[in-house]
Amino acid sequence: MLKEFLKGFWSTVARLILRNRIIILLVIASCTTYLALQWKHMRFSNTEASVLPDDHPETLQYAEFVSLFGEEDNAIVLAVADSLLFLPENFNRWNRLSKQFQANPEVDLVISTDNLQELVKDNEQQAFVLKQVLASPTATEQEVAAFRSKLFENLPFYENLIFNKSSGTIRTIIYLDKDILNTTVRNEFILGDLENLIENFENETKLDVRVSGMPYIKTWNSKIIIDEIGKFILAALLVTSLIFFFFFRSFRATVISICVVIIGVMWTFGILGLFQYEITILTALIPPLIIVIGIPNCIFLINKYQQEVKKHGNQALSLQRVITKIGNATLMTNVTTALGFATFIILDSVLLKEFGIVASISILCIFFLSLCIIPIIYSFMYIPKHKHLKHLSKKWMYTFVNWMERVVRHHRIAVYITAVTVLVLSIIGIYRIEITGSRIEDLPKNAKFFKDIRFFEKEFDGVMPVEVVVDTKRKNGVTKLGTLRRMEQLAQEIDDIPELSKTLSVVNLVKYSKQAFYNGIPKYYQLPTSQENTFIMDVARKSPEDSGDLLESFVDSTGQIARMTTFMRDVKTPRMEEIEQELLRSIAKTFPADRYNVYMTGKALLFLKGTKYLIKNLLISLALAVGIISLFMAYLFRSFRMIVISLIPNLLPLVITAGLMGYLGIPIKPSTILIFSIAFGISVDDTIHFLAKYRQELTANRWQIKKSVYNALRETGVSMFYTSVVLFFGFSVFIISSFGGTQAMGGLVSATLLFAMLSNLILLPSLLLSLERNIANKRIFKKPHIDVLPVSDSESDTV
Repeated sequence: MLKEFLKGFWSTVARLILRNRIIILLVIASCTTYLALQWKHMRFSNTEASVLPDDHPETLQYAEFVSLFGEEDNAIVLAVADSLLFLPENFNRWNRLSKQFQANPEVDLVISTDNLQELVKDNEQQAFVLKQVLASPTATEQEVAAFRSKLFENLPFYENLIFNKSSGTIRTIIYLDKDILNTTVRNEFILGDLENLIENFENETKLDVRVSGMPYIKTWNSKIIIDEIGKFILAALLVTSLIFFFFFRSFRATVISICVVIIGVMWTFGILGLFQYEITILTALIPPLIIVIGIPNCIFLINKYQQEVKKHGNQALSLQRVITKIGNATLMTNVTTALGFATFIILDSVLLKEFGIVASISILCIFFLSLCIIPIIYSFMYIPKHKHLKHLSKKWMYTFVNWMERVVRHHRIAVYITAVTVLVLSIIGIYRIEITGSRIEDLPKNAKFFKDIRFFEKEFDGVMPVEVVVDTKRKNGVTKLGTLRRMEQLAQEIDDIPELSKTLSVVNLVKYSKQAFYNGIPKYYQLPTSQENTFIMDVARKSPEDSGDLLESFVDSTGQIARMTTFMRDVKTPRMEEIEQELLRSIAKTFPADRYNVYMTGKALLFLKGTKYLIKNLLISLALAVGIISLFMAYLFRSFRMIVISLIPNLLPLVITAGLMGYLGIPIKPSTILIFSIAFGISVDDTIHFLAKYRQELTANRWQIKKSVYNALRETGVSMFYTSVVLFFGFSVFIISSFGGTQAMGGLVSATLLFAMLSNLILLPSLLLSLERNIANKRIFKKPHIDVLPVSDSESDTV
């Protein structure tokens, strides 16, 4: 009954499409117009994509930290590592640059040599006051020398904050208004005013200014993503259209296919705007993916149409058979591809969820567009001439297909030995894979801002903040000398970890207060004794309010909670985990749990937790993709053996790719594990096409397995080869990306699909022939679920 229904269903679909051509084109044009109007709602991401769900304990802790101390990543840092900076004209120009920054409304505060303040004791008032270190706005040579000497020798509070004593590097810190951090205003300021001011300074002084900080990195990241969208779309169109034309040698077919995928890309952008999703590093990949996935649909449909025309020359019958015979198989392949992406929807990560939703919907849309547009457009055109059909008789293609048939017919044992050998070697390679990753590993390594990150790691020991939050459980508990000593002990242990910078906390400020109490003598930059603390606190209470502004950065308004800030170098996740455990042990040893509540947070730790969470969920996604597609195959074939036979040629390429990753030293990280679900969903398409044709041949050839397998191989081999080549080179365009993760995705998916093509064209038919006695019974196919139309022995159908 289902067989008859499917035959009737696709015949009805063919009639609806071909009899309502104008209406369908108008509907497509209306939908395209409507979705184009949604483009205005598209937004480029100005925030860092959140990997952890909102209710994750680490996310909640970070939110609590932000509510107490504000965003930690609103600072942009500039540095010059050149002694020529201390020439008076250069030094004064550097100070003027900081004033220019401060004049911008987007800037909240600038800390630089221009406005550096020294904490001093007013002996008359017996109070601490802040005094400008640089008295004159225009310094002479002697004043610059005096300032440098004082800064490097007498102000240890600013070491590793404003200067590096060993290298002489000087830096300026720009704190942006926190209200603009996640807006386009931030991007406009950084790419416009900030860059212009820095460029002018460099042109005038011939000094090289290094720039970094999370707002700066995010902005340039976003800009590169935006620039690469257009580059990917053009590259995908160029590569796929050239390959398409090489195969078909028809401008008409090429133009029609390109029009279909361009409309598909327009719909994808419209879906992004309709759902009001941000364009992130993942969603930016969907438009070129639609081109790469859409072209194979066009290949199968156009190839089938031309094959039918070559057989009987009846255009109307050819167009009908394109829809009735290819429609169901193409739908199944697009559904499996969409399922590979749709598995990301179940994950709690907003980034992956949005990627999965838009990609899966777009893939189904491109199927609808290709199935409707191609037959309709061809129905308005003249029937293809002989020159348009020449590619169907290419000798080199017959040579390729004949080679595959010979291998399957005469060398199946060699095929199995090769497959097992490759499998064993791949498993050995898998054991060499490391699960790792780093915060900046996938950033564009040739970009200036990436090189500047490395500079700041070298000069100031890192750019990724790690926060230790100390809750004393009582008001003003932070200022107790016992608490301060515990914090200093923890700071010393943090200093002993080479990947972490020196800490910045209220302890530094208290040390600075003691130095000020003793008239600025550097050797007194230390915590006070109990007796000294009494006098120092008495002086601090008499100080003007602006002298206490520094305290607000380190302690909450109640004096109960303090923060300790350190910065981490770019290290791999295993080392990050080791550092985390070291810090947890130090915290547990230093702060009794009954008196203190101490936890760690910060962007560096969020990245670590997010990476582990993402890898776990992506493994679940891959398992789910395999499970769902297995159920799908079970529905199609109603045979456990056929499920196993169909999965082996698609799982083997994934294992081979994983083995190659081990041998090539490519680690498992979010950007590489992502490819397995995508590749599996796409590679299984060839299996469906082959088995669909195989079932047609079984019916036509009265269940003669060998004849059916060889016929299916000859008929589907050409189209599978065409589509695999398009997919291989189509995904390869992502290798031109500046981002390591995108490059890895392009290269690994391409490799996996190449292995999958060979596996489906050689291993799959070999398995069918070797297991023919087990699978060659009509009970397996007694309820077919792929449209199988009666086919005569002499009729040849290309899927």
